[in-house]
Amino acid sequence: MPNTLPNTLRRHLLVAALGAAALSGCASLNTFSGEVSSFGDWPAGRAPGSFAFERLPSQQQDPEEQARLERLATVALQARGFQPAAPGAKPDVVVQVGARISRQARSPWDDPLWWRFGPGVRWYGPWSGWSSWRWSNGLDPEYGREVALLLRDGPSGAPLYEARARNAGATPGSDALMEALFLLSMSDFPAARGEPHSASVVRP
Repeated sequence: MPNTLPNTLRRHLLVAALGAAALSGCASLNTFSGEVSSFGDWPAGRAPGSFAFERLPSQQQDPEEQARLERLATVALQARGFQPAAPGAKPDVVVQVGARISRQARSPWDDPLWWRFGPGVRWYGPWSGWSSWRWSNGLDPEYGREVALLLRDGPSGAPLYEARARNAGATPGSDALMEALFLLSMSDFPAARGEPHSASVVRP
């Protein structure tokens, strides 16, 4: 069949297609993936309400680090409708947060495609959080990154909801990555799925 579209229309269609592809690429770059587990029975019809953080004695040994985690977790809580309690006010929910990063050295034989051993530019897929290309010397360590939140009823202290998220990658993780992990951990809320399952969130 002959191409009967005017040249101008063909150019407009091409520009639109390229624009859509670019937007799709940007969305995929902002997509963060990992494994999530959630537990509890959030009361039906209960609004998220106000929250305040509570620190365990061990978490009080490094207040700056704990404040950083609480700041990053606040983004995830607010995304689900929670709001910080006013100073001096009793919160509807008390929240405890934690994070853990573990480093594990890797050898080329950890990878079933161990023939890729050696320096070069490699693709790090969804297991690393954000998919990206980066330089690898073939012996890069792998970092396991985990976050957890526990939400308890403010007046009674009864546990209401627990959420965990984890993934692995070639770096310990920046604040942006840890913030995305907290967002991921609350992706099930208010539902709960105790079995570990894959999930993704899109950050603006």
